[in-house]
Amino acid sequence: MNAIKLVGIVLIVAGVLGLVYGSFSYTKDTHEAKLGPIVLSVKEKETVNVPVWAGVGAIVAGALLLLMGNRKG
Repeated sequence: MNAIKLVGIVLIVAGVLGLVYGSFSYTKDTHEAKLGPIVLSVKEKETVNVPVWAGVGAIVAGALLLLMGNRKG
């Protein structure tokens, strides 16, 4: 399997996951304070929404890469 086909498959999978889940979240450490043996930290949960057009675009781009990868010459 060449690199173009692999990238195409990854784009299709990412596009489908983007359409199915619609968003993903992650936790980010914003502040931390150490007062002797006591450690205080603030964590913020961030949510990123994946637009529908981005998911569909990734699927289309992946399909085009797979089709281009199958062409010889």
